Amino acid sequence: MNLKKNIKQKSTLSVKEYDQLIHTEPQKWAAGIMKRTKSTVTIAGLDKLPDGPVLFVSNHEGNFDIPTLLSTIPKPFGFISKKEVNKFPIIPMYMKEMNCVFLDRTDRRSALKSITDTIEKLKEGHSILIFPEGTRSKGQSMGEFKAGFMRIAKDADVPILPVAIHGTSDIMEKNNNKVKAATVTVQLLDPVSVDVLKDMKPKEAIAVIHTQIEEAVSAMSAEKQRNNDN
Repeated sequence: MNLKKNIKQKSTLSVKEYDQLIHTEPQKWAAGIMKRTKSTVTIAGLDKLPDGPVLFVSNHEGNFDIPTLLSTIPKPFGFISKKEVNKFPIIPMYMKEMNCVFLDRTDRRSALKSITDTIEKLKEGHSILIFPEGTRSKGQSMGEFKAGFMRIAKDADVPILPVAIHGTSDIMEKNNNKVKAATVTVQLLDPVSVDVLKDMKPKEAIAVIHTQIEEAVSAMSAEKQRNNDN
């Protein structure tokens, strides 16, 4: 099992090197999933990726968001996941090494702990992905962003990298949960430094990130419609 072999190397590698090593298998797994859906996936804005840890903040359209982002973003990252995933074999072991944070949505204390755990992982030098909407939009308009991600970025002192994703709900959510090929686009936006956010009121800062992502998603949707019309 590659995971056990990789874990043995942990003490000899830097945080960045180990995260990259662990990222390899999940990236292959995610790419394989997307290939089996026969979907076309493109990503733009890879030049926006900063060095060092970053908090990826993305809209949440469908169940295929995670495999889409894992397979397209070369920078290793963990993510916040429902605790139910722990029931599966092997997968939770990988997720733990990827620095994923497990959350019990029914327990407020678990939600607070997930914030502090995420802050700690970012401080240790790992990047984390968060979906502030909390639930999938299923291709409908974006929901409101919960405020936790702003506290995470500020307390961890890492930049936010907004991510816009469009088309994943066309794979399953819009087809009565039957998998169909779709055109999926991902856009990485300009990183937002903590220094910029500290000068704003929390609601204002959240609105800035939400608007950036929402506008990018709208632009991708319009572009897709133009291509379909031609």
